[in-house]
Amino acid sequence: MRDAQHRNTLRITVWYPAASDAPEHPLVIGRPDKPLFDVGTVAPDAVFERNKSYPVIMWSHGFGGTARMMGWFGIAMARDGYIVIAVDHPGNNGADRMTMTGAVLWWDRADDLRTALDEVGRDPVIGPHLDSDRVGAAGFSAGGFAALVAAGAKVDPTRWIRFCRENPDDGDCQPNEEFAATFDDQAKALNSAELAVDVAQASQDHALPRLRAVFAIAPAWVQALCPASLSGLRVPVHIVLGDADNVETPATSGLAAGALIPNAAVDLLPGVGHYDFLATCTELGRANLPPCQSAHAQAKAHDYAIGAAQVFFDRFLRP
Repeated sequence: MRDAQHRNTLRITVWYPAASDAPEHPLVIGRPDKPLFDVGTVAPDAVFERNKSYPVIMWSHGFGGTARMMGWFGIAMARDGYIVIAVDHPGNNGADRMTMTGAVLWWDRADDLRTALDEVGRDPVIGPHLDSDRVGAAGFSAGGFAALVAAGAKVDPTRWIRFCRENPDDGDCQPNEEFAATFDDQAKALNSAELAVDVAQASQDHALPRLRAVFAIAPAWVQALCPASLSGLRVPVHIVLGDADNVETPATSGLAAGALIPNAAVDLLPGVGHYDFLATCTELGRANLPPCQSAHAQAKAHDYAIGAAQVFFDRFLRP
């Protein structure tokens, strides 16, 4: 339903530890001769580094993003000995046409992660390398929300609607760069008869079974999460966000979640904005793309998030 063409498929990207002699190639977003983002270097379809199982991190991209956009994180964690399974959420990714259903059925993102984990587990090449007893979740922005839902947080869209009506200037209530739908447009869709059956499923349990740890970067839609469910989370959570974020206002997003989640670690990075967590912008990207023009500390944001995630997941996912 979320996909513009009503396809029943889910596009999955897997980053994994490759053999040391596998030839690597640059990975970019945009035309190869005129890239907008420099993602890193990868060895497509290489054999695994070792014939063993690896801990798994499920990854959810931001609103209108892609798995590839967050490759800076996936590649780094794969080099550190993890398998990172990422998806392009239907109706809400930069490779396909965006839809209103893709924009407002946020909780379906956690179900996408479960589907991806199951499908990759059945893959004859990659599946045998998954350690299904050591699974974590991570995500950026809307993906950070998905990771918290995968941990067991419960969704109530009416809380978000009420919050935005009372706080219309909050960053979480403003139209997104990637999809020009106003708050009123989204609220109307959430209250529509067409989506009534889907919205009724928001409050259901969308937790990923046996999830051990969650790493959320600048999580979105925190005001749509039931406070009691956040206070009841038993999965370790680490939140990283920037104090210069004007898309997901820290006080009402990541900091608010961290204050409710028991023993959550929260890191507020000075001078870091929301789009600093996108893939590294090229000069062409900075010249042409508004998100890149507002990103001024990407290296700092990437390095900190990668280092923090490695320490965090090593603690909870290593044997």
